[in-house]
Amino acid sequence: MAFESYADFLTALERAGELTRISAPVASELEITEVADREMKKAGGGKALLFEKPTVHGAVSSVPLAINTLGSEKRMALSLGAESVAAAAAEMGALMKPKPPTGLREAMKLLGMALEVRHARPKTVRSGPCKEIIQKFDQPLSGAAAKDPTLLDLPIQKCWPMDAGRFITLPCVLTKDPDTGERNVGMYRMQVFDPQTTGMHWQLQKVGARHGRRYYETGQKMPVAVFLGGDPVYTFCATAPLPDGLDELLLAGYLRRKSVELVKCETVDLEVPANADIVIEGYVDPTEPLRVEGPFGDHTGYYSLADNYPAFHITAITRRKNAVYPSTIVGLPPMEDFYIGSASVKLFLPIFKMNFPEIIDIALPAEGVFHNLVFVSIKKTYPMQAYKIMHGLWGMGQMMFSKYIVIVDDDVDVHNTSEVIFRIGANTDPQRDCIFTKGPADVLDHATPELAVGSKMGIDATKKLAGEGFKREWPPLIRMDAEVKKRVDDLLRGAR
Repeated sequence: MAFESYADFLTALERAGELTRISAPVASELEITEVADREMKKAGGGKALLFEKPTVHGAVSSVPLAINTLGSEKRMALSLGAESVAAAAAEMGALMKPKPPTGLREAMKLLGMALEVRHARPKTVRSGPCKEIIQKFDQPLSGAAAKDPTLLDLPIQKCWPMDAGRFITLPCVLTKDPDTGERNVGMYRMQVFDPQTTGMHWQLQKVGARHGRRYYETGQKMPVAVFLGGDPVYTFCATAPLPDGLDELLLAGYLRRKSVELVKCETVDLEVPANADIVIEGYVDPTEPLRVEGPFGDHTGYYSLADNYPAFHITAITRRKNAVYPSTIVGLPPMEDFYIGSASVKLFLPIFKMNFPEIIDIALPAEGVFHNLVFVSIKKTYPMQAYKIMHGLWGMGQMMFSKYIVIVDDDVDVHNTSEVIFRIGANTDPQRDCIFTKGPADVLDHATPELAVGSKMGIDATKKLAGEGFKREWPPLIRMDAEVKKRVDDLLRGAR
């Protein structure tokens, strides 16, 4: 199902009983965070929240703020137009079955081809709702022009007390490779420095940063477009672990069952979704010094400290007349991002299985805040198979950031953290069943000895085989007979 605006998605959430409206004024400085954090911590992720009168410096903004809109399994499924995330994953897996790939590179190539077959590539149109209000900034604002709407009029949140300022937290940042023209849509937080300047927090391993390095080599200004809202699937695709070169808007067209219509920006040579709610155009100037960005209360549960990042200079803002500002907060788990990350794992699990057919399931528990902890269940058939999976996953895209990978047998529900921890305690000898290695680390990981470089640990919590040096008899797990369980079920039903 394709949503033509964020407001349409909110209407669908309200019909499904998944939205709470808040009509009283609530400050975008800290107060919205506290309300949203309490909601996100509820069982199942709580409800989506629509703040109809968010305030900025005490004044009510004309643009409402929506938060936690993807913060549950049900809302994620609604955003993907599917009965469940698992159903969407099964459909994507079916695209690849006619010709199973022989490796990750081929799998991603086949996925791109399959998406193009099922849905046309994004197409350019003359105009769209995101152009209903157009503001161009040909020069720094002063005098009467300073009263024109700017970033400061949007309900951009200061999320946590020690944050360096207001941060845009759900921006879809669109850049292009200057050599190939390939488009990338990523999600990088943006600290508001002034009415026409923000930070651009693209970490060194991200595709946007790679595009930026080419512009830094040439000294040319780098065009950047940021869009917010529109179909919620855009937000999901901007966070999806796609390989460099596979267009996120192609994936969006597949998931929404309708190709994405694009319009040309007003001041930069880029195209953005015509049905976006808000578009921010501008550039990064490689000839100017980096600026201090942060601190920011991050998804790690800690503040990421101040560091140097490029400045994004705004040349235009366009938007709908009835735009909704989509936002999120991150912090101590569980938060909204847990459900977005879980959906990504489920959606791309069929591709993992094609490269590693022994994989049964993968889970990223909330406590691991994405990369820190990965649980994997496998159908083990030969010695040292668990280590093969560890090394293979560490070599796949953003899985390189995973600090701990735990491998368990196929009878373990990896989404039940208690069950996995039981197997770690019961099935492992620490010296024999742990492996350490080194590799790239998340820039936001404050525990690594060096920025972006750290160690990794793999734990084999599977049943041990003789070929792995285990000479003793492995005991059976205590389980009740199925017939007895059925008799007792019938007995208890009769007793009621």
